[in-house]
Amino acid sequence: MNTPSYVQGASSTHLFGETINSHLRNIVEANPNNDALISAHQGYRATYAEFYEQVGRVAKGLIALGVQPGERVGIWSPNCYQWVLLQYATARIGVIMVNLNPAARTHELVYVLNQSGITTVFAALQFKTSNYKQMLRKSRVKAPTLAREIYWDETWERFLADGESVSDETLREWEDAVQFDDPVNIQYTSGTTGNPKGVTLSHHNILNNGFFIGERMHYTSADRVCLPVPFFHCFGMVLGNMACTTHGATIVIPNDSFDPRVTLEVVERERCTSLYGVPTMFIVELEEMEKKDYDLRSLRTGIMAGSVCPPEVMKKVKELMNMHEITICYGMTETSPVSTQTRIGAPFEKQIYSVGTVQDHIEIKIIDPDTGRVLPRGKAGEICTRGYSVMLGYWNDPESTQRVLDAQRWMHTGDLGSMDEEGYVYIEGRIKDLIIRGGENISPKEIEDFLYTHPGVMDAQVIGVPSEKYGEELMAWVILKEGVTLTGDDLRAFCKDRIAHYKVPRYWKFVTEFPMTIAGKIRKVDMREISARELGLTEKK
Repeated sequence: MNTPSYVQGASSTHLFGETINSHLRNIVEANPNNDALISAHQGYRATYAEFYEQVGRVAKGLIALGVQPGERVGIWSPNCYQWVLLQYATARIGVIMVNLNPAARTHELVYVLNQSGITTVFAALQFKTSNYKQMLRKSRVKAPTLAREIYWDETWERFLADGESVSDETLREWEDAVQFDDPVNIQYTSGTTGNPKGVTLSHHNILNNGFFIGERMHYTSADRVCLPVPFFHCFGMVLGNMACTTHGATIVIPNDSFDPRVTLEVVERERCTSLYGVPTMFIVELEEMEKKDYDLRSLRTGIMAGSVCPPEVMKKVKELMNMHEITICYGMTETSPVSTQTRIGAPFEKQIYSVGTVQDHIEIKIIDPDTGRVLPRGKAGEICTRGYSVMLGYWNDPESTQRVLDAQRWMHTGDLGSMDEEGYVYIEGRIKDLIIRGGENISPKEIEDFLYTHPGVMDAQVIGVPSEKYGEELMAWVILKEGVTLTGDDLRAFCKDRIAHYKVPRYWKFVTEFPMTIAGKIRKVDMREISARELGLTEKK
């Protein structure tokens, strides 16, 4: 009889049945003088004792502001030390932090503000071409729950000063009321049905996931982790921040957004032992290293995630960047996010072709998506995950939750994968029509729905086509209304400043009809093949 595609992460290390703050307090007591947080571009440094004191000040500021337990507080900002302080301060007093994408445009912002009922937003004044203050003011008239805005460069210090009126005793009362199964974070992720969904995660979800990620990387209080990945993703705030603070390690922020030169300079200067990134980031870092010598001897490990890494890139990262213990992670926001991870010392072939083995305390099975039956090892099917890491649900959306989370609490990922005899998991593709561009999950339907709002567009279908740099690039097939003439540049201009830049299709094809099945269903697989051939692109294996 064939071995079934099922594994469970047996572990001699127990799960933490405590809140994020309770665990952090113990770490601070054990490592008070160790560096907790460094923000290189802001000239900020704090030991664990200083960090915890500052987190307390932010928590008191929230109490003084009138924020209540369970209330949703948004954070809209690139990476900075304030982001991290707010992450732990909201958790400390039972407030739910909602991550807002720094690239979001106004209509995307309004949707999230209303869907989660955000009352307060902490934000940068601006970032790149986005004027956050102006966009928030425009959004307010369409977002009735939004009552307060705090800006790092304008009102942050006053916000902290107002919190001085709150006593230590009051703060402790708020802390003691928080339970580890309470929701602590909402992250919006694209699905296949249009609007993003608010993945609701608990203290138990992300505290434990961060801890076991760090365990697999052998983190200790001696590690210094460089995080050029965005905090608004689980990659930054869980694999990064939470993995660090659960081990007394140091969070190092190189810049507000990714810059390969700055990242390498900070790794060298701060003697970082670990570096994170999607494959694209490592590719451009390797290119930067050809221009200048960097001393990366302090590096030993890191995480590469977001998309499959080309073998040659992995070889260079190990050899030229000294990251011989780099790990690969797989998961989704709905699972906090990591479900599988390679172990240090795994064979090279397993590191580049698989996404590792099941994480501690988690179960994985591969099923036939049509019948739901567990498949034998080596057969491709849908990857399902169960365990402590599975989300509480989609915020205020029970129907969507029930579509992906079954009665036995298995999370149906929509990803096609297989499992070998040793338990290594391999990603074969996706059941759901989700495009992953440079680590960003993009819903084709969300973009299609937006293109429909153009008066000259009759129909539109968005697909992913191969890209050496990003893994996939966006392409739109468009049917225009009779008598209308438009170009790709016209529609690109229509998208600009209305949807996030990474959601704007790079390629455009104008047609009179789409490839269809006999049953009348659109054949996106045919569209991808035609487009790749016409554009001279190679399908990634």
